[in-house]
Amino acid sequence: MSALMKQRKMTAARGIFSVLSFLVIVSLAVYCEERAFVYPGVEWERIADVETVGFSQEGLEAVRAHADTLPSTGIVVVVGGKILFENGDIAETSYIASVRKSVLAMLYGNYVQDGTVDLDKTLVGLEMTDHGGLSDQEREATIADLLGARSGVYHPASNSGDNLSEAPPRNSQKHGEYYLYSNLDFNALGFIFEQETGRNIYDALQTDLVDKIGMQDFDRSTHRKSGNLEVSMYPAYHMNISARDLARLGLLMLRGGKWNDEQVIPEDWSKRISGVVTPFEEMNPERMRSGKLGYGYLWWIFDGPEAVGPYEGAYTGIGAGGQYMTVVPKLDMVIAHKKGRGTRGSLSREQYYSILEKIFDARIEK
Repeated sequence: MSALMKQRKMTAARGIFSVLSFLVIVSLAVYCEERAFVYPGVEWERIADVETVGFSQEGLEAVRAHADTLPSTGIVVVVGGKILFENGDIAETSYIASVRKSVLAMLYGNYVQDGTVDLDKTLVGLEMTDHGGLSDQEREATIADLLGARSGVYHPASNSGDNLSEAPPRNSQKHGEYYLYSNLDFNALGFIFEQETGRNIYDALQTDLVDKIGMQDFDRSTHRKSGNLEVSMYPAYHMNISARDLARLGLLMLRGGKWNDEQVIPEDWSKRISGVVTPFEEMNPERMRSGKLGYGYLWWIFDGPEAVGPYEGAYTGIGAGGQYMTVVPKLDMVIAHKKGRGTRGSLSREQYYSILEKIFDARIEK
């Protein structure tokens, strides 16, 4: 073969390779564009044809019919960053009860990352005590212990709504070794956040989360702390958030702390707080081991033998009365539920699970 023929063949081969490379690049670009995450703007987008994302309209109407029999005032189901289903008043801003704790966990992230908050710092190092004093053993508890509800500190809290009435005797459990859902831990974490960052918790909520992700209904002026400060020095930091704004917070967690092009909270922190710290079989009191949940850092984690199918890798914030912010990574889904003002009764955890099951059953392909 002549040198000229060889050169022509090599040129042709290079041309074919260039064309193939171009096609691969174009294909990847199209794929990446198709896979680009969707976020709400000023308003949420809604999925016009639910079958395109694998859901039955009839099945979703069954969700609505079921929810209407329960003390439920607002539900938002988000799939792929768009609203799949809504029911009730999703814009009403009302008390979210203990879901506030999961929101606080999110707020901690940036300050842990930049070193402002040291999770290994103890109550001694923080110079913290409470009415009547805390023992030397209790003051060994770290910020990380409090985030995981494993402080071993069983001093009364300034507000009710926890399991302190079922706590073991004081000083019977060393920090980090025993889970107990205690408002003393959670309220102290609000105090610690403000002390270590030098910021008011509601101001930080406004600038670090609300403004970053465009929460539509948040009103800073409605937020204030409360509690019996004669019982404990640390008040509860109550929050008022709408169902559709809870869904934004859940979507932020689902996306690993990212919102559009901004990393609002560190990705590794979002994974850390939503991972199991106390597994299902170590929950206390012992009766809690018959449920579906373990615990992370201020988030409830679906764990144990029932954490299969859509529940695999799922986690949730839970508040008294029927307040929920649930993230379901397997389905690229967020569910926000509110029981707001003007509705009698409370939505039990089992009733909420029944709503989840109806949503999951609305899938065309399971």
